[in-house]
Amino acid sequence: MDELGIVTLIVRHRIKAGQEDAYEQWLRRTTRIASTYPGHQGVNVIRDLDRFVCVLRFAGTHELQCWLDSNERRHQVNEVAPLLIEGDQTETDTSREFWFAPSSAVPPARWKQACITFLVILPPSLLVPLLWQPVFTRLPWLGGYVLSNVLITLSIVVLVVYLLMPKVTALFAAWLNPS
Repeated sequence: MDELGIVTLIVRHRIKAGQEDAYEQWLRRTTRIASTYPGHQGVNVIRDLDRFVCVLRFAGTHELQCWLDSNERRHQVNEVAPLLIEGDQTETDTSREFWFAPSSAVPPARWKQACITFLVILPPSLLVPLLWQPVFTRLPWLGGYVLSNVLITLSIVVLVVYLLMPKVTALFAAWLNPS
C-alpha cells in the first residue's frame, strides 16, 4: 500500500459519432480486466454525450503503475483508438474525493461544488416525496418510516447521479473550472 493511500487514474475519452455502443462494450471489458489487478478498488464512469470519464482507484502508486504498464491495458488502448476523437487522455490524482471530474489537476472550489450540489439536490428533495405519496397511500406497507425514506432517498440518488448532476456540471463547467 502506498504511503499516500488511494491513487486515482482519470481517463477521458471523446467518442466518434455512431461508435458509442462499440465503446461501451470495450469499456465494460476493460474495466472488468482492470478489476482483476492487485490493488484495484473500484471504478466510476461518468458519461456526457460523446465524452466518457472513467475514474479508477488503486491502493497505491505501485498498483496503479502495474495496471498502466500492463500488456492488457496497452492492448485495450490500441483496440479503442479507432473509436476515439482525441486519443487516450489520462491523469492521476492522490485525493479521494471525486464528486466532480476535474478537467485539470486543480478541482473546482469547494464552495462552488457545494452550490452545484445544493442546486441539483434541492428540487428532487422537494418533488420526489410528493411523487411517492400516491404509492404510499395505495400501499401503506411501503409508507412506513424506514421503507419510505429508503425509496425516496434511492430515487433522489439515482436522479442526481444519472440524470441531473452530469447535465448540471456540464452546463456550469466554465464556472466550475478554476482557470
